[in-house]
Amino acid sequence: MPSKCREDECDLTMRLLSIFMLASASGALAASIDDCPGYTASNVVESDGKLTADLSLAGTACDIYGTDLTELKLLVEYQTNSRLHVKIYDAGLQVYQIQESVLPRPPTQGVLASDATIHFELTEDPFSFSILRTDSDEVLFNTNGTKLVFESQYVYLRTQLPKDPNLYGLGEHSDSFRLSTSNYKRTFWNAESPFIPRNSNLYGSHPNYLEHRGESGSHGVALLNANGMDININTTDSGDQYLEYNILGGVLDFYFLAGPSPSDVSAQYAEVVGLPAMMPYWTFGFQQCKYGWPDVEFEAGVVANYSAANIPLEVLWADIDYMDKRQIFTSDPEKYPLDKMRELVDDLHQRGQKYVMMLDPGVHKLDNYTPYARGMEVDAFIKAADGSPYRGEQWAGEVVWPDWFGSNTQDWWTTEILEFFDPETGLDIDGAWNDMNEVSNFCADINCDPSQKVANRNSLTEQILDSQKSRKLSTTQQGQEGDMKGLPDRDLFNPAYRINNHQGDLSIRTLYTNNTNADGTVQYDTHNIHGLMMITATRNALLSRRPTSRPFVLTRSTFSGAGAKAAHWFGDNASTWADYRATIAQMLAFAAVHALPMVGSDVCGFNGEAEEYMCARWALLGAFQPFYRNHADISAPNQEFYRWDLVTTAARKAVDARYRLLDYIYTAMYRAASTGQPIVSPLFFLYPGDERTFGVDLQWFYGDALLVSPVTDDNATAVTFYLPDDVFYDFWSLEPIQGAGDTVTVDDVAFTDIPVHIRGGTVLPLRSASGNTTALVRQNNFTLVVAPGRDGKASGSLYLDDGDSVDVESNYSDINFIWDGKILKANGTFGYKTDVVVESVKVLGGEEPVTKEGKWSLNEAFEVTV
Repeated sequence: MPSKCREDECDLTMRLLSIFMLASASGALAASIDDCPGYTASNVVESDGKLTADLSLAGTACDIYGTDLTELKLLVEYQTNSRLHVKIYDAGLQVYQIQESVLPRPPTQGVLASDATIHFELTEDPFSFSILRTDSDEVLFNTNGTKLVFESQYVYLRTQLPKDPNLYGLGEHSDSFRLSTSNYKRTFWNAESPFIPRNSNLYGSHPNYLEHRGESGSHGVALLNANGMDININTTDSGDQYLEYNILGGVLDFYFLAGPSPSDVSAQYAEVVGLPAMMPYWTFGFQQCKYGWPDVEFEAGVVANYSAANIPLEVLWADIDYMDKRQIFTSDPEKYPLDKMRELVDDLHQRGQKYVMMLDPGVHKLDNYTPYARGMEVDAFIKAADGSPYRGEQWAGEVVWPDWFGSNTQDWWTTEILEFFDPETGLDIDGAWNDMNEVSNFCADINCDPSQKVANRNSLTEQILDSQKSRKLSTTQQGQEGDMKGLPDRDLFNPAYRINNHQGDLSIRTLYTNNTNADGTVQYDTHNIHGLMMITATRNALLSRRPTSRPFVLTRSTFSGAGAKAAHWFGDNASTWADYRATIAQMLAFAAVHALPMVGSDVCGFNGEAEEYMCARWALLGAFQPFYRNHADISAPNQEFYRWDLVTTAARKAVDARYRLLDYIYTAMYRAASTGQPIVSPLFFLYPGDERTFGVDLQWFYGDALLVSPVTDDNATAVTFYLPDDVFYDFWSLEPIQGAGDTVTVDDVAFTDIPVHIRGGTVLPLRSASGNTTALVRQNNFTLVVAPGRDGKASGSLYLDDGDSVDVESNYSDINFIWDGKILKANGTFGYKTDVVVESVKVLGGEEPVTKEGKWSLNEAFEVTV
């Protein structure tokens, strides 16, 4: 970290910085957005399912935050009946565009414009456009009345919105699920974010949103742009609602999604960025981690303590504690010796349990450290502006970072993973955990010298001037026409438009934005996709290690499309009731809007001391989220569930219910992976016409049948929640409850209970009993719970496979259950052969459930009359 300066040095620093900042800001003072001329469309060509046009600057350049580009191109593609692609880009193809290798674009079906459910309307002078529903002419997106600004370091576009719209998404954030529409700003710049601050950019960037308009339907807008940006939602002085993009570069690459149902939008977005990866069955088990466990014997004790407490533990996690001097691909020879680690992993596997280990991106810069030496040999690391490996600071000390664009980086990363995690000689892990990949850099500013060896090499004045020289150096290598790798002559450290990054300047506590990638791009443009590229490389390496098994990667940093590669946890939250509540909205945003289904929080909180009553509530809430892991910081006391009697009781109940529901939620995971349908949903996804559901973000549907309504007030034993106008059944007692489209208050909810209701009209497949591991659960028979709707009918489904194979081929079963009021019919695909049977059918709705027992094979269709 930089040392403190003397008083005279500090004065000189401030004078130099002031001169520089005034010079860089002078352009911004000369104009406002209203002074910008906009563009005029010409050479408009329309063909079947496609429109192209030239866009020319319509007047004198305003150069408000950069240099106006005089010539642009417009491309409109009707890709499917429900997806419209609109792209505005520079005519010279120099502006950075996300590489296809990083985020492949969806294929186009090339439909006719007349067959599409939404269409594009162009205004040529001044250029603007709108997106409308074909059947009703309802306007979904409309830039009329404002002018496009497209500069070297600033892109601006505004769309009109209905008053007080129902907007969701624009993650990652810890704010309410339904976004505020008054003076609200969402910033996109992946950043280290301890305590998940509100109204801030966090670990991931997902510039897509879903808008719901009640009976008229839902639609989605996705922008594929990796540059830093602010999206503002507000009203004009005259009260007109708007949403505007303020972007530090890149192109406007929009995908408009027609819906019309909310779940349709979810599926359509998943088609754009990639369907989610199918998760291994075991990943839905309960998992435990802590930063700060002292040694391998302590970890073994954690496993034993869970067993003694009769709380099933599926996965044990290793944080950076296991590493030798915090170096990845090493183990501490004293606290975590390799032989003892191998013994622990073998014991876990013999009991049907799993082990997942941390892999940070920072590689210790040490000549005799083999991963670093091998990486240097193949040129695997990100370069500073002068062409040398960029040096920063992370857990191991002075580190370098992998350049995921490098031609040899994937092979190097795979080699390190194969060697260290070799089942015969190393650690036979079951999954990998990528943390710190925003990137998080302990260097606080652009004058940091992590080695401290050259701190006094130059005067402070020379360091400041050198930093400006490196800005120029970083841009002269760019700008070849047609390469889409970034414009030349940009200020890569301090662009004139300043996004609201909660860390401050762009390069604070992350990779410097003038660092170059192997393909000629710079971190200014690619910062937000570093985490996505790391999880892609890790996933590829795990596939090389076990080609036929589904890889499991957990990541902190995300970008659009991350769900196709990994699971995500919400980062370093706090052990507070506020963050307990926030996890619900975070889950809904990722699972229902951002196509990232396998998500969850650090149960009981990461930072601070977990309190017993809160932890009991969180143990129950977490059991109804897709990813279920207890994790805490080194500074926090141990918070394993068994440390409190109350939490132990709550956890037993939570895990028992979760494990009986494993195949139900695994089926929902399969739907997400195969169709993009969300694994969990907000209430309005199931009741899109009910306005009272639009703002609910303390309840959710786990799958499509279970409504979860936890107690959310601090230390409370009562909860008021919303029940739509429908029939429901208490999950625990199976008693019917008639919802009336109103709130319901339940008192005396013990800290070991959580209200859960089965939605009428569904068939819920349950394992008849739980088990100590997910492998044991898979041996248990099924009970089918039939919850008739008001029409007396119900339906559901069950997906079965081996739970592990990347390609199950035809060895799967996808079974549909249909209840007509008297007979339950099971039909579908029966390719997965199993000895497990349905041993009970339980029909709800009367004074008592009606149960019929038997042995109905899951290898063929069957009927049950009840």
